[in-house]
Amino acid sequence: MDLFQPNMMEGGGHFGNPLDIMATQNTSESELNARLGDDFDSDTKSGSENLEGGGSGDDGQDPRPNKKKRYHRHTQHQIQEMEAFFKECPHPDDKQRKELSRELGLEPLQVKFWFQNKRTQMKTQHERHENTSLRNENEKLRADNMRYREALSNASCPNCGGPTAIGEMSFDEHHLRLENARLREEIDRISAIAAKYVGKPVGNYPLISSPVPPNRSPLDLGVGNMGTSPHHSFLLNSDMYAPGDIMRSIGAPSEADKPMIIELAVAAMEELIRMAQIGEPLWMNSIDGSTTVLNEDEYIRTFPRGIVPKQSGFKCEASRESAVVIMNHNNLVEILMDVNQWSTVFSGIVSRAMTLDVLSTGVAGNYNGALQVMTAEFQVPTPLVPTRESYFVRYCKQHVDGTWAVVDVSLDNQRGYTSALKSCQRRPSGCLIQEMPNGYSKVTWIEHVEVDERGVHSLYKQLVNSGNAFGAKRWVATLDRQCERLASALATNIPTGDVGVITTQEGRKSMLKLAERMVISFCAGVSASTTHTWTTLSGTGADDVRVMTRKSVDDPGRPPGIVLSAATSFWLPVPPKRVFEFLRDENSRNEWDILSNGGVVQEMAHIANGRDTGNCVSLLRSANSSQSNMLILQESCTDSTASYVIYAPVDIVAMNVVLNGSDPDYVALLPSGFAILPDGTSGSNNGEGESGGSLLTVAFQILVDSVPTAKLSLGSVATVNNLIACTVERIKASLSLDNEA
Repeated sequence: MDLFQPNMMEGGGHFGNPLDIMATQNTSESELNARLGDDFDSDTKSGSENLEGGGSGDDGQDPRPNKKKRYHRHTQHQIQEMEAFFKECPHPDDKQRKELSRELGLEPLQVKFWFQNKRTQMKTQHERHENTSLRNENEKLRADNMRYREALSNASCPNCGGPTAIGEMSFDEHHLRLENARLREEIDRISAIAAKYVGKPVGNYPLISSPVPPNRSPLDLGVGNMGTSPHHSFLLNSDMYAPGDIMRSIGAPSEADKPMIIELAVAAMEELIRMAQIGEPLWMNSIDGSTTVLNEDEYIRTFPRGIVPKQSGFKCEASRESAVVIMNHNNLVEILMDVNQWSTVFSGIVSRAMTLDVLSTGVAGNYNGALQVMTAEFQVPTPLVPTRESYFVRYCKQHVDGTWAVVDVSLDNQRGYTSALKSCQRRPSGCLIQEMPNGYSKVTWIEHVEVDERGVHSLYKQLVNSGNAFGAKRWVATLDRQCERLASALATNIPTGDVGVITTQEGRKSMLKLAERMVISFCAGVSASTTHTWTTLSGTGADDVRVMTRKSVDDPGRPPGIVLSAATSFWLPVPPKRVFEFLRDENSRNEWDILSNGGVVQEMAHIANGRDTGNCVSLLRSANSSQSNMLILQESCTDSTASYVIYAPVDIVAMNVVLNGSDPDYVALLPSGFAILPDGTSGSNNGEGESGGSLLTVAFQILVDSVPTAKLSLGSVATVNNLIACTVERIKASLSLDNEA
């Protein structure tokens, strides 16, 4: 089996930038370039005259003044070649010009003049475009100015209804103007919204900056700088919002609510800062010393007013955790404030999220003062723990000492709020980010929520109560692991530990993006999200198997047809670390993987993406597999709060395309795998995963029919049920033997 068979997508021997390939295939653009090339020919007549007009002053011969000069227009081939060279190098040196002229049959001076005119043309076009933009901006500012003048001339007194007089101001209006000034210092441009206090009309302000396109993956974000490609999107699937979905039905806040939302966000920021900085007695160490817990009595004394009212029957969960991560503070803020990147980096915790309204985009080209209203659904990778849906405002601010802070707080008391989402209320929660040397950042995370936990399965109650399911420790551990993954993906050299068929940096990054999409798809499909309709199969023993179906249509990232998903969760008396090492090791894969037919599994490629050796992406091949044209893409990742082993079969032809650095978004995947969590006992909370028991979720996805309109047969359900049951039994048997040994 040769991974490097000729790639059908290549136009020649060299696989260039996809953007350049698209540009050269665009016929209209080629025609335009041809016209531009002709223009350059006419501009270089003077240069050609000296070469072909009969002589120059150097040879001592006086040219006849009436001699007709010959003009030679460049051919289409010459224009295309020089256009292509210009994209790579607008300023060729003498050697490059001579080589290019020799290849095209031109004189070096002709090439020189063509490039000079081309640069002049490009500069003129850029200046023309810039002038147009400035003219449009000027017109817009003039229109805004006229609108504000008209609004001021038509202002009326709030008491008598008559026209206002300059210099006459009531005490109430004076107080509101002072309040507006304070808000302006807090959040630039939000003062425009807060100006509704005095009845002034407010327009919709444009974004100050959009540093991240809507569909950007964190892999396109540099650890120390910003990427440039907006073409890879890993936003959680929009089709996961089912018709009538509660989160989808929530709209943006009304204009009347916005001033109150601003006040709530500012108060929440103040509380978050204090909770991050205060130690004992507000925060106390847990009994086993593994976490920090909130002293609720001290919290009430410290914050007597309480931003979020306490709900009857709800349980308070509060935790605080700190870590130093390998990412600079600016990029961390960007990830937290962009819903796509936030959902991708925390895909194991955030099953779906949406920005409903942006009240402010920040100032000075960054997120300082950014304020947005959001909905999100938080999950644990198992069908046995209900997801937590929340409707909240997120506020970002840079403080005087340079520290950034991002805070969330629920909008429970705003008008028009949907009570169906009140199973989880976010008290001021979020993080402080401090800049550290060498591109590192110190992150202090606060999670403070009130939740209704009545729906949690007894198997997971201890884990949820320990704080490792939704608490600050899980957020920080996930962030730390993902920052290491991003740093590895953006490394400029291929580490010596990476082996196998990956030979280029482009292929390495493309494979990592494919694995990232696989992990997101698995995490989003295994939870108890409200968009999922799990059906429990009866008579399957103590470990209930839950199944659901999904129709896949017009999704290039999934095979079309009827997809059957099955999942089960159970407890193992084995530490999480041992379960993880057993499941990720290709040498022990034939002990549990029924589809490998007991054959040896060979690792063909390996990408390390973290300090832990278990954090890696692998390309596997089964020697005894019935499908010789299929490979297995696998990502394993682990931290102190959760571990995953996720894999998917991939066609060898599609994998060749990925390894050549092409866009992996069109490779169809159906991920299956395992989610391993500590069981929540005191021994499992030490952060090493080497003691206590494990909670293991096994999930499979199988394409049962390639026709989306087909009916699901009972035979297909029985097949996937038997597959998952046999896999569970094999895992239990193998791990129990290891335990006895």
